[in-house]
Amino acid sequence: MKIISRRNTLKLGAAALLFPSVALAQDPVAILDAAFDNWRATSSHAVMEMTIRTATGIRNLEMESWTLGDDKALVRFTAPARDAGNATLQDGNRTYVFNPRLNQVIQLPASAMSQSWMGSDFSYDDLAKSESVVSDYTHTLLQTRSSGGHKVYVIQSIPKRGVPVVWGSLVVSVRDDYVLMGQDFYDQNGQLVRSMVADRVTTLGGRPYPVQLTMSSVATPGQWTKIVTKSAEFDVSFPTYLFTRSNLQNPR
Repeated sequence: MKIISRRNTLKLGAAALLFPSVALAQDPVAILDAAFDNWRATSSHAVMEMTIRTATGIRNLEMESWTLGDDKALVRFTAPARDAGNATLQDGNRTYVFNPRLNQVIQLPASAMSQSWMGSDFSYDDLAKSESVVSDYTHTLLQTRSSGGHKVYVIQSIPKRGVPVVWGSLVVSVRDDYVLMGQDFYDQNGQLVRSMVADRVTTLGGRPYPVQLTMSSVATPGQWTKIVTKSAEFDVSFPTYLFTRSNLQNPR
């Protein structure tokens, strides 16, 4: 799934400490790979809050997430009471959702991956894609700009021929310390559909991290979804059963 192996990413990280401008600035694939490695590491565990603003009001949810490698992720909602227990599991190319009221696990078809996740501006595809952005697209470094004492690399990503993806193109912004600062999503006609921005970056789990992300839609001005990471730890060990359908339905 990845273009650059985890071993090569570690080499890239070591090189970046000595030659940051050389290690990152020359290769947009290396920049993106390093950003996703900073985002998830080999594994991660986080506690987050999600605020959804729509025309009808504001919803606040709390959730806990776990990731392992490039293609395993589990998100379980813990509050409010009406949403607690709802969970989403990514296992490779398969995505499952659990509804505690129905006590049922459903595997999502590919056609449903672009649908709204828990009524937010994020989709199931946003949860599942992870580093597939690196392998499913061809990347070009559009520009390097300065912001807040950092270099920011702006990368355009165009889908590879024959790869089934939703977007006509992406524009991704990555800071020189591997922080994913933003992502713009364009349709097949080149029109901007939605944007994700890192509103706040701080040190979390020993690394610079975008602790507040906001996703907004062009079609619905004033509507947005904000995810705030309250705590996180990286490169931790998990029991083997964590990313399974049985644990999705009956958490241990």
